[in-house]
Amino acid sequence: METTMNPTALSGATVPATPARGGRDSSIGGLLLESGKITPENAERVLRTQKELGIRFGEAAIRLGLITEEDIQQVLARQFDYAYLQRGAGSFSDKLIAAYQPFGPQVETLRAIRSQLMLRWFARGRKSLAIVSINPEDGASLFAANLAVVFSQLGEQTLLVDANLRAPQQQAMFGLQGRKGLSDALAGRAGFDAIEKIDSFIDLSVLSAGTLPPNPQEMLSRTSFGQLSEQLAASYDVVLYDVAAAVHGADAIAVAARIGGVVLVARNNQTALEDLAAFTEQLISHGVEVLGTVLNDL
Repeated sequence: METTMNPTALSGATVPATPARGGRDSSIGGLLLESGKITPENAERVLRTQKELGIRFGEAAIRLGLITEEDIQQVLARQFDYAYLQRGAGSFSDKLIAAYQPFGPQVETLRAIRSQLMLRWFARGRKSLAIVSINPEDGASLFAANLAVVFSQLGEQTLLVDANLRAPQQQAMFGLQGRKGLSDALAGRAGFDAIEKIDSFIDLSVLSAGTLPPNPQEMLSRTSFGQLSEQLAASYDVVLYDVAAAVHGADAIAVAARIGGVVLVARNNQTALEDLAAFTEQLISHGVEVLGTVLNDL
């Protein structure tokens, strides 16, 4: 996914990864042992080589062919609470580039968007934000998932809510097994126990869509949705809502009006500008602040 920003909407610099909380400074060797990358016996070989050549532990382990440079990047990320995954690890979709390719230019753009959202929205005391598109193919769900990952990598307690009660994607995106979710919570059949912690990421949780209801717009327009969104905002630093595309009905308006802020997602060379402009006007008329537009070029 290539993500480019509308320069009139959001622009900015990359926010660096946050150092490990509490001053934790685990050694490279200890983390390699803990993760099973090397055995205690191999650790002794590495220590001897390190002493003989006067080099760092990680460099010695690489010279001995026991680990790779990617292994070193992984443990460095753990030292600084900057979780990401190696290819093949976890059950996530490979489209989660923030999880699998965190140092590429596409994720740098995601961090720039995160930086601007922190300054222009979350720093104002706002906790919740809706991610909305015109068409289902515009990539709003994918963008929301990756944005949630980069927020969690910053150390923000992040919750991704799949409020797309028509064609949800986040459960499959994160390989979740739970059956209950947002719709069940709104119907009084589930509580915060429906929220699933993503163990691979220290500060990321997901609330799936749950049972698909026959009346999604009505469900999202209920007072119970407003009450739930307030409870979630009180429990997390960042709450991102992935919402059904505008062409599916007024779901997006119902959610955005409760949340108050929206980032629009459009697909480059596909989303009609007049549709985007008309939807923006509609959101503004409902008192929603449109923070900007993200162009996805898939």
